[in-house]
Amino acid sequence: MQTAIIIIKGMTCMGCVNSVKAVLKNLSGIARAEVTLEPAQASIQYDSNNINIDQIKEAIVDAGFEVIN
Repeated sequence: MQTAIIIIKGMTCMGCVNSVKAVLKNLSGIARAEVTLEPAQASIQYDSNNINIDQIKEAIVDAGFEVIN
């Protein structure tokens, strides 16, 4: 398992947090995803054999948010 912290720009409310959480939990290979508004970030534990960090970031961007590297 790998762990990553991804900074997310564009989340303004708990609805945004829940949207990002739902996107992450629907991805294959995500074991745990915690998303917070303050600080605006996601803490993700994932199986690198099933998904990579770029795919995770792409899913967040596709949901309408910006990922800060």
